Amino acid sequence: MTDTTTARTLTDPVALPCGQHLPNRLMKSALSEALGDRQGRPTPQLERLYRTWAAGGFGLVVTGNVMIDGRQLGEAGNVVIEDDRHLDALRRVTAPFDDTGTKLWMQINHPGRQANPFGRRRPVAPSAIAPGIPVATRPRELTGAEIHEIIERFATTAAVAEAAGFHGVQIHGAHGYLISQFLSPLANQRDDEWGGDAERRRRFVLEVVQAIRGRVSPGFAVGIKLNSADFQRGGFTEDESRDVVRMLAAENLDLIEISGGSYESPAMMGAAKASTVAREAYFLDYARTVADLAGAVPVAVTGGFRSFTGMSEAVASGGCDVVGLGRPTALVPDAADALLSGRLPRLETKTITVPFADANPRLRPLQSMIDLQWYTDQLHRIGAGDAPDPNRAWWQTALSTVRRNGSDSLRPKRG
Repeated sequence: MTDTTTARTLTDPVALPCGQHLPNRLMKSALSEALGDRQGRPTPQLERLYRTWAAGGFGLVVTGNVMIDGRQLGEAGNVVIEDDRHLDALRRVTAPFDDTGTKLWMQINHPGRQANPFGRRRPVAPSAIAPGIPVATRPRELTGAEIHEIIERFATTAAVAEAAGFHGVQIHGAHGYLISQFLSPLANQRDDEWGGDAERRRRFVLEVVQAIRGRVSPGFAVGIKLNSADFQRGGFTEDESRDVVRMLAAENLDLIEISGGSYESPAMMGAAKASTVAREAYFLDYARTVADLAGAVPVAVTGGFRSFTGMSEAVASGGCDVVGLGRPTALVPDAADALLSGRLPRLETKTITVPFADANPRLRPLQSMIDLQWYTDQLHRIGAGDAPDPNRAWWQTALSTVRRNGSDSLRPKRG
């Protein structure tokens, strides 16, 4: 974490270890856009969305899930980068950032057992253990050779991102996707070199980081999104997370973004206690405990920030170096400019309630999914050139979710 001997403000730049500078401390965190075409290529709608965010005043913009393997998608509409076949389309996404000063990073990911349940391939994972979410499919356990292949896929996608003009990549190591599955003792019950104890469970993410660093230039940024915990009994704990931070801080990383939870226990989607919501920043207390462990690597915190005052206090106190904004940027695309100019002192969001699911604990994951997809709908509106619609009904989102994920005509295919 950077020096805090002088009071810091949101407008202060952030120096990254790779030599890049973020012009301010507000980051548009990753939101899955589902705006790739059937070949996994960025669409004109995705280009328009990122032109909008490029003008939003952020220091850093991170894309949503870009998949490293077209056979394993998190959801229909994911952009897929396996090689350089989509370079021209990617360059149209990065072009608006050339003159803004805002840095653009590609978030790269493999869903593991959280692959789209309506997909054509059986999901793969560290162990053949299904996640506790509706309609999830029991995954197939990865072989050692497949694990090495996936590591190389992460590195290849990062190299393509650099060639396309992105300023960096963010490895998705949170929210129950493949990397966090390897880290979790609930999802990873292997007894080989990739599991069996915490050190071996950390090997996968370590080798992903090292492989990427070996394929990109020194001035290209490499960050990671990491869970503080997965909030499940017997799962990945804060102590284990701190050990991962300590290990990764020595691997030439440029930013560690702290989040938490998974789709089984969705802390990242606003499922927090009222007291936590009131004081904003769901994971700020944890972030303070890793400041020394991170060393020179800046720490970002995403989740719960809404007010200019709360964000300013978090940065000034040294609680974090960068404030991540996710959902608010789907309703206020120029959220950073709005905050820093004083136009909006607070960003409002909306929690979507599904009437028949709200009172049924077994259906709450479904409600969380609809709540998340409601924000995806807002991104689609922006991509279409329309304004966000804060009055959109839950059932409209339910229908659009079925169309996106259940229709063979809309399901992305390998190009």
